[in-house]
Amino acid sequence: MTGGTKREGKRMPMTRSGTAAALALAAAFFSLPASAEVRMSKDVGPASAKCDQYPKDTAAWLACAGQVQAGMPDQELFYAGYWLAKTGRYEEALKYLTQAEVKDEKVLTYIGFATRKLGDVDAALPYYDKALAMNPQYSVARAYLGEAFLTIGQPEKAAAQLGEIERRCGTSCAEYADLSRLMDEYKVKGSLR
Repeated sequence: MTGGTKREGKRMPMTRSGTAAALALAAAFFSLPASAEVRMSKDVGPASAKCDQYPKDTAAWLACAGQVQAGMPDQELFYAGYWLAKTGRYEEALKYLTQAEVKDEKVLTYIGFATRKLGDVDAALPYYDKALAMNPQYSVARAYLGEAFLTIGQPEKAAAQLGEIERRCGTSCAEYADLSRLMDEYKVKGSLR
């Protein structure tokens, strides 16, 4: 076999499965249309070895995550609340997120996210502000705050958040890319609604 990898100065033969995997990856990459938009996620979300086997929008997943109840650990509340919010089940998400004993910047951000998605942008803004007061480096909150500002017609405030994101993680991070894309969309449509 002619291909391979180097280990400690020696050329190691590439296995048949390694070659197949490399070819499959290359084929997938090169089969994307030139205009395909590659979207990054602002965050990857929490994981659960037990529940991630189910699609997040199914009854099986919700049964695994469990019904919100007193004494439920904050980690489980955030897990369920985050994924409910990300799958568009905002009212259910708030039931979990608001029960967290410790409301850190992530919990506050997703309370703001779900509240905003329910149409109450004014009530969402203080949650983003609290999250950023706790951790000014948390660019996910800045990106969602910028999106909220676009939703209420304040593109200059969204631009300020985009600048803050750029200062913290540059122009190649997902938070910057997402808010920048939304600002471009806002410029074309005149709103995000």
